[in-house]
Amino acid sequence: MFSSLILVSPYIRTVKTASGPIAVHVVFSERKSAKRMKHIGSAHSESELALLRAEAQRIVDGDQLAMDFGEVTHTPPATGSVSNPLPVAGQRAGYLLDCIDACFNELGLAAASGDDPVLRVLVRARIIHPSSKLDFIETLAEVGITSASYRTIQRRRSSFATESFGEIQTQALAHNAGIGPGAFILYDVTILYFEADTPDELRKPLFSKEHRVEPQNLVGLLTDATGFPLHVGAFAGNSA
Repeated sequence: MFSSLILVSPYIRTVKTASGPIAVHVVFSERKSAKRMKHIGSAHSESELALLRAEAQRIVDGDQLAMDFGEVTHTPPATGSVSNPLPVAGQRAGYLLDCIDACFNELGLAAASGDDPVLRVLVRARIIHPSSKLDFIETLAEVGITSASYRTIQRRRSSFATESFGEIQTQALAHNAGIGPGAFILYDVTILYFEADTPDELRKPLFSKEHRVEPQNLVGLLTDATGFPLHVGAFAGNSA
């Protein structure tokens, strides 16, 4: 009686040998307990194992066509050695940053702001990892971008919070959304509460529908008929 042959998609198999090294194989088919495979080599270190796995992966891929993402240079992992490693000079999350920049430009925010580099930096960081302004610099450094200094961000922040700057952004977004005379728009507000005992110009105590007395402020959002945001505003908590 013939044993049944099971064809499988080629895969990489690693086995620690009795003498210590790790053997790397590419398995092509299985017959009960037997496997038809190709021995790639035996690794005595992590770097050698990475090299052998990279070679095995090339065999597994075979003539399979890769998706074309433009001119992308693929460097096999751990192509150096323990005694002569390849230094990593830098890295950049190119696709992510290019996507954010393309949206920033397409929405008209670059033209509306005079392509302000600080605003672009803040938008990038806010999308990648919403956090404090102090953490923005570290967030951008992790994706390969040199940010403006914290002092510069603090100095420019007030200019982005002016009513005139907000109007410029609103006009750019409205133009992108095709908002014109007689268009249907939506507006709603919500309340943000703060765990603070001392109110200020923005955080004001006022009884709310939830019967809470903590300092609060109002946030209003204007959108088009599809929910595309056009403008966001913050108001003192005692605003009517």
